[in-house]
Amino acid sequence: MKDVAEPRIAVILPCYNEEAAIGQTVAGFRAALPTARIYVYDNNSRDRTTEVARAAGAIVRTERVQGKGAVVRRMFADVDADVYVMADGDATYDAASAPALVARLLDEQLDMVVGSRVHEAAAAYRRGHQFGNKALTGMLARLFGRSFTDILSGYRVFSRRFVKSFPALSGGFEIETEISVHALELKMPVAEVSTPYFERPEGSASKLSTYGDGWRIATTIATLYRIERPLLFFGAIGGLLALTAVLLALPLIFTYLQTGLVPRFPTAILATGLMILASLCGFAGLILDTVVRGRREVRRLAYLAHPAPGTAD
Repeated sequence: MKDVAEPRIAVILPCYNEEAAIGQTVAGFRAALPTARIYVYDNNSRDRTTEVARAAGAIVRTERVQGKGAVVRRMFADVDADVYVMADGDATYDAASAPALVARLLDEQLDMVVGSRVHEAAAAYRRGHQFGNKALTGMLARLFGRSFTDILSGYRVFSRRFVKSFPALSGGFEIETEISVHALELKMPVAEVSTPYFERPEGSASKLSTYGDGWRIATTIATLYRIERPLLFFGAIGGLLALTAVLLALPLIFTYLQTGLVPRFPTAILATGLMILASLCGFAGLILDTVVRGRREVRRLAYLAHPAPGTAD
């Protein structure tokens, strides 16, 4: 029997102004995964993040386009490995859990394992963020039929075929939502593992905006639903327009049947226009659904071009 080669593991850490935490983060993953290569991608930090990361032994690279989504896109494109461990550089995720996440991915030949956060301190995860995460998780479940318990977790382990088939179009913190939708759309084998979530070390500050980033994530879900479910999206709009047209037209129809006259001609024109728009929405949904199906097949083929994790080429 042919032996399966030891998988190449890459730890990828997007960073922005994490001088106070990045050294501890790199050291934690170095201890947990001694054979892994650790990459720190700096996103225009104004402090000593790069110097501290390099001194800790990480491979430091830079992404000039601002935003976590841009950094993830660059990391996925540039780094070559069999297993990718992604976390934030703020020392809030438990590096000691990484071997268990990697083992779960390899043993069950999964494409993504999400580190679902268990809060170790009240200040680690603000209540507003907890509420927003639950609301967005529920929204994703209603729109796509299934979801994860923590869609906003930045602690994830990926297979090579996930990373190299993921288009990464988002620009900011909504990237985790796009990652989750990509896995759900292609019906990839995935899992979740509970992991501790710690408070940031002293001197490290969160870059998240509870309302601003929450709104961007919600609009990202709606946009992805329009793109991935165009028939339902435009069909719902068309249905509302058609219902409105019928409600406007019914009194006119009854009057016409009784008198042979149309007394409110502008209302008749409005009802006709709304019904035309409803038909156009329906046809647009049908056409776009065909396009999306073809695009999904292309993504599936790109995904299948790489072997499953834990198997030989």
